[in-house]
Amino acid sequence: MSTLTGATSAVEQSRGLGPRTRATVPLWLVLVATSLPMFMATLDNLVMTTALPVIQRDLGASVGQLSWFLNAYTLAFAAFMLPAATLGDRLGRRKVMLAGIVVFTLASIGAALSSTSEALVVARAVQGFGAAAIMPLSLALLAGSVPERLRPMAIGIWGGVSGLGVAVGPVVGGAIVEGISWEAIFWVNVPVAVVAIALILAAVKESRGAFTRLDLVGTGLLGGAVLLATWGIVHGNEDGWTSPGVLTVLIGAALLLIAYLPWAARRTDAVLPLRLFRSRSFSTANVIGLFFTLGMFGAVFLLSQYLQIVQGYSPLEAGIRTLPWTAAPMAVAPIAGLLAPRLGVRVLLLTGLALQTVSLVWFAVVTEAGLDYGAFVVPLVLAGVGMGLTFAPASTAVLQDLPSEDFAIASSANATIREFGVTLGVATLTAVFLGAGGQLTPTGYEGAVGPALVTGAIAVGIATVAALFLPGRRA
Repeated sequence: MSTLTGATSAVEQSRGLGPRTRATVPLWLVLVATSLPMFMATLDNLVMTTALPVIQRDLGASVGQLSWFLNAYTLAFAAFMLPAATLGDRLGRRKVMLAGIVVFTLASIGAALSSTSEALVVARAVQGFGAAAIMPLSLALLAGSVPERLRPMAIGIWGGVSGLGVAVGPVVGGAIVEGISWEAIFWVNVPVAVVAIALILAAVKESRGAFTRLDLVGTGLLGGAVLLATWGIVHGNEDGWTSPGVLTVLIGAALLLIAYLPWAARRTDAVLPLRLFRSRSFSTANVIGLFFTLGMFGAVFLLSQYLQIVQGYSPLEAGIRTLPWTAAPMAVAPIAGLLAPRLGVRVLLLTGLALQTVSLVWFAVVTEAGLDYGAFVVPLVLAGVGMGLTFAPASTAVLQDLPSEDFAIASSANATIREFGVTLGVATLTAVFLGAGGQLTPTGYEGAVGPALVTGAIAVGIATVAALFLPGRRA
């Protein structure tokens, strides 16, 4: 911690802003300022999962509406991250991130005051738009404010906080619902946002990327592809993967993505420049991000329900019992960040992803055997350590070979892909579970949860193989 306290954030100056005039700021304060709003945004990914039964009773929501309480946030989050990065490069990353926090906070108030399911869905979508300006720009601001020698450690801490936000969402949601009410899940964002805004204004300098024209056509093509693909995946389980509505939407997403490639190839100001993919590290890190989140967060969704429905724990009790998994990244990720310059990101990612693959297979065995919670502790720890070894090096690998002016757009692309992976993971593992005859009853998991978790293990295994193609040099 002494290293963090003594370090300063005034090493790198962003393009066109001139020398910094304010006093130097301790690195720990910059870390807190950039990580706190990002934690708030990632927490809201899954914070509602344990509150859904209560909300359903209060608002009379249908099953479809329950899924949209989660998916409206995910859709807006995934679709707007790349345009938000472009706006940050043009207008100022700190300015756009602060605007995102304000939008997120106002939408949180709207969600807390919602008296109908429709109003809650709209509020969650607006929350997602605000979060899209927070998540990637926080990493870009942090990376541009940290001395290069300390950047892997700082990104490691940021990565640990990011993963923790997604993973502990069900725990926090369960605690708040049992202790107060479901509305308090959203009210708590207000004081956090006020503190976050004050910290950012005090500790983080403004930065910009290369000034480019806003690529409206490219934004429409790429954003439309993400929206349609996510929509199709979400509805695949409900309507059938071969239904005309789902197939048409998924084909439309593929066509928009294909159309984007020649469009972006002709432009230097594309919303997602294809030149980024010339970096082997960037390309490989995004493959890892997709399959890692697909496998692990799909498993988080299933196992959190398993602990409640099969083993009979309350939402809070189930969340607490996942802490060996969900809390470990916070401790391990900073260590991984310190080790990255010495060992390189490839070694750490291979180790972390392999541990997670083993843990998912282990989960499949103990759930199908109907063993009690004690049998889950060791694989929970393995999964947590593995996630901690993955978050930091993966975030480092995304930016490793890129100039600082590309940090925002690169981190936005990675965040979009990971968000898409979360949605795809929940949909895919749920589809396997239902296809194997699974039901959300105390006896309905037998013979179905195992195949679903093995599917998650295969996805993380693909990410492990992809890590072999990362550059072997040190970060």
